[in-house]
Amino acid sequence: MTFFRTYSKIIALVILSVFPALSQANSVACFTSNMGQFCMELFERQAPGTVANFIRYIDSGAYAQSIFHRSVPGFVIQGGGFKVTNSDTGVTASKVSTFDPIVNEFGFSNTRGTVAMAKVGGDPDSATSQWFVNLKNNSVILDNQNGGFTVFAKILFNGMNIFDAIANLEISNFGAPLDETPTTNFNSSQTLRIDNFVVISSVDVHDVTGVFDGSTVGFAVDAGNNNFFDVRLQLVAAEFGIVFELDQDSITFLSAAPENRATFSAGDGTLIIPSVMINETTIVKNVVLVLTDPVSFQFTLVSFE
Repeated sequence: MTFFRTYSKIIALVILSVFPALSQANSVACFTSNMGQFCMELFERQAPGTVANFIRYIDSGAYAQSIFHRSVPGFVIQGGGFKVTNSDTGVTASKVSTFDPIVNEFGFSNTRGTVAMAKVGGDPDSATSQWFVNLKNNSVILDNQNGGFTVFAKILFNGMNIFDAIANLEISNFGAPLDETPTTNFNSSQTLRIDNFVVISSVDVHDVTGVFDGSTVGFAVDAGNNNFFDVRLQLVAAEFGIVFELDQDSITFLSAAPENRATFSAGDGTLIIPSVMINETTIVKNVVLVLTDPVSFQFTLVSFE
């Protein structure tokens, strides 16, 4: 029995009840800040309008020299609303120029490590440039408030260490809406400097096929015969080589072919993933795996560039 036939049977069983999973790979936005570098996976297929809006702000330069202006330890870290510059009178904070508000696309829960859009109270469709990172599971509050807060990304790799560190910084009151601003090495007797804020210096967006985060790699795959799926492979202990096993619960049918996808050949059992991001700074290319155990759906890594 070939992998493809078995795989198709599994899909037939789960396709009616499956939902998109947070673990599947989309574009990745990586931010450089004075607290370190962090990356987030953007849920392009699940929240397309929100992600397009977010990338529009990135491309416009809105988030360069922007700050995290709100810290609520045990709740959220928020940014995307203000930039800081030096002026003749000292450091000046100015609002980010915004585009038109976007339609709410709530679908995923606001759990720890997810990234969601901020908006005006009482108006679900009011999000513009501001976004926040959930420091804990805030689903009870944020999933049921103001139409639900749209989760459009998740923090990857060890990025939550940075946000936990921001949450531990001193909070300074510069007057609303900057009355909960995290600051570093600052007290009121000193002259305020730009590096006293948590500042994002640059943002880069990477269009990768897969993301290896923790012990799993998620990606979209062309399984042949116009069958496209989101899947996740789990790294498993093996005596010889590097082996991944298909997480059958992760399989999600895609109605259209993703532009950036892996390919699986049922003939020789070869799986080729064009690019995989493995940490904040490293992308490996042309990852080749071979199906070595069709019963357990295990793939052995053969090569990468």
